[in-house]
Amino acid sequence: CTLDSEVALRVGGDFFFDPQPGDSPVNLVLIAGGVGINPLFSILLHIADLHGYQESKGNRHKLGTAKLYYSAKNTSELLFKKNILGLMKAFPGKITCRFHVTQQHSQICEGLQPHVTGK
Repeated sequence: CTLDSEVALRVGGDFFFDPQPGDSPVNLVLIAGGVGINPLFSILLHIADLHGYQESKGNRHKLGTAKLYYSAKNTSELLFKKNILGLMKAFPGKITCRFHVTQQHSQICEGLQPHVTGK
């Protein structure tokens, strides 16, 4: 988003991301804390499937980017972190993530360091 961008927020309840062929591309910003990552991780997997299908078959889905911001107490509580890093590696620039930890007391492993902010 940029200054003065219009955004839509949704908190809780039933939600999904199901773009249809021919829809205009949208850029998603997904924000999760703790176990709230579960439905958003499913959305990321769906986006990855669509990107993969698009690259191999040339489907008509037009996809924007997906940016995930995910916070937990420490890196051991970041669920699916290895899977998320794998998606970022498989689809560079299309799927990105920033992890934020609030109470990390130990050293953050090298593989996560570039993607983690916080204490």
